[in-house]
Amino acid sequence: MIEMLGDLIAGILRLIKKGEFEQATEKLENVYNKMLKEDSAFFRDIPENELTDRLLHQHNYTNGHLEVLAELFNAEAELRLARGNKTGSREYSRRSLRLF
Repeated sequence: MIEMLGDLIAGILRLIKKGEFEQATEKLENVYNKMLKEDSAFFRDIPENELTDRLLHQHNYTNGHLEVLAELFNAEAELRLARGNKTGSREYSRRSLRLF
């Protein structure tokens, strides 16, 4: 599962480097749904300081799920940075680091 995630994230990062932001966004959303069974908005709407506790205790996620989410947040940070949204990039980077 981790190897597959790595391949998917690498593909998304390649799209970002090429400037294919819409396609990267679409693929990223597909990974959220496929691996975590929720869309990105579900995770974005959880306050940063409650993220880990809420996912582990209220939604029965595992540490493996949190690792997947941290990788997805990192890719989100890269996508937002490439689009010139430094504030959004920092937010997703913080969320990623918190989960790791």
